[in-house]
Amino acid sequence: MPIVESTYKPPFWSKKSFVATVYSGLIRRVNGLEQIRERLELDDGDFMDLDWSRTSSGSNRVIILLHGLEGNAQRPYITGPAKLFNANGIDACSVNFRGCSGEPNRLFRSYHSGSTEDLESVINHVINKGIYDEIYIKGISLGANMALKYVGERDDVPNEVKAVIAISAPCDLEGACNEILSWKNKHYAIRFLNHLKAKLRPKLQQFPDYISKSDFDGITNLRDLDNVYTAKAHGFLNATDYYTKSSCLQFLPSIKVPSLIINALNDSFLSASCYPVKEAKANEFLHLEMPKFGGHVGFIDKQNNYYNERRALEFVNQL
Repeated sequence: MPIVESTYKPPFWSKKSFVATVYSGLIRRVNGLEQIRERLELDDGDFMDLDWSRTSSGSNRVIILLHGLEGNAQRPYITGPAKLFNANGIDACSVNFRGCSGEPNRLFRSYHSGSTEDLESVINHVINKGIYDEIYIKGISLGANMALKYVGERDDVPNEVKAVIAISAPCDLEGACNEILSWKNKHYAIRFLNHLKAKLRPKLQQFPDYISKSDFDGITNLRDLDNVYTAKAHGFLNATDYYTKSSCLQFLPSIKVPSLIINALNDSFLSASCYPVKEAKANEFLHLEMPKFGGHVGFIDKQNNYYNERRALEFVNQL
């Protein structure tokens, strides 16, 4: 498809990437959403918690919302679209990835950018309820990569899956990792690493045969963590192998489900390779919108309804 021309015009005070990103991640609040938790037991003995919010009159449409690295289903970038979609007659299933719902998961493995087997389990679970004729998937950051990879890597996407919306998608994980580890993103990288190491630490006692204290102490940045833990726990050779096999970029040409990517040009987390212009121009199902502003998941707009959330609703309603 031709590249989508963006109409996003941010408030003057939020044009800087850092301001938009930090405000949206740490300051924004979304009130008035009631979520009901459901535990999804997985075939490997682990679990994920799903936080549902529903319309008052019932719906045959649902949006599955996928959070980013070290997020959860209570983050404003999840509760915001859930509330907006509910108000427009669409239920929302907000996914907490393994270990992200406030309770440690049971296994040594957890979640990662390419763990589409977990997304598949959620989709099958939603379909098996026998309620929903239309399923939309909206992923944020890590969840955006996962959603795009899911619809691009397989020929058997269920007919119920009608659309994907990917926000701030790190389409090339190697490139995105290099950007996050750059000096300009130092404070973000430290924050992510501290959260991830805090969650990994209990696994030292729980699974001493899988990871040693010396390995843990040697983790000084996010790439180290992916080498020591993410790759080993999820069947990859090393961090580079994980990035290569899990990046959605290689799967974009095969997507046959209408998909919208919104990546801000001033997103400091994304490398040039995360803007798939060539792939979008060659695939009629792939829509790429690149607003000048927005930072990383920071598309601030009027009345606390973010631009990317309104665009997601527009996109599914146009189908």
